[in-house]
Amino acid sequence: MPKAENTEPEYEQNTNSTLVGFVRKSNAGRAVKLSINTSAFQDCATYVTSDGQTYVQLIVSLNALSGIIDGSRAVTSINHLND
Repeated sequence: MPKAENTEPEYEQNTNSTLVGFVRKSNAGRAVKLSINTSAFQDCATYVTSDGQTYVQLIVSLNALSGIIDGSRAVTSINHLND
């Protein structure tokens, strides 16, 4: 497997965030696979919507995700922004 290059935008590199998982293209190439570390996910802050549902906000770079979809990139990170 080739070594992944760090091509994330600079503002994302300097943001106080927690690595939660990775995004890859499926082996068949017809889907995007999300791999979430359950321990890191449990440590993420949550918010509650007006209907009482609880969510965790996760971030994936659109440029990196586009690279995965078009095949120019193998993997990118899923992050949780820390306040």
